[in-house]
Amino acid sequence: IAFDAVSKEMGYEITYSEERLTPATADKAKGFDATCSFVNDEATADVIQTLKDGGVKVMLLRCAGFDSVDLAKTKELGIPTIVSMNPIMVDGTGMCGACRLQVGDEIKFACVDGPEFDGHLVDFDQAMRRQRMYKTEEGRAMLRFQEGDTHHGGCGNCN
Repeated sequence: IAFDAVSKEMGYEITYSEERLTPATADKAKGFDATCSFVNDEATADVIQTLKDGGVKVMLLRCAGFDSVDLAKTKELGIPTIVSMNPIMVDGTGMCGACRLQVGDEIKFACVDGPEFDGHLVDFDQAMRRQRMYKTEEGRAMLRFQEGDTHHGGCGNCN
């Protein structure tokens, strides 16, 4: 898992669990150095405070899920928050810019510079706008793939 390398660099130990992070389970992280939040987890301000009080030193976010984590609260409490961004490649060469991110004052590419970044520095609004630009094309490509020779381009955008 990609976070294993980052955790070693930062000096943290990670123990994996299948249980979702919620207000009811947050106290189970007591004594652990880190938590890894997934898209369906609930890392609200209260949960983050519970994690901090229990000794959690860093939060990790897998791919999606940044919108279910109160990043302002992790920043306020001084909890480093590392996000793993989607290194999608539209062209298969890494030259398309689909995974381009604003990280602080720098432009980064998840496929080259990541995929892990400081979550307090990533411009998630811009990242989501960029991902949505490719969504329609991905959908049309999937239809062409699924329908094969029977795809007629009836969506009005395909040839």
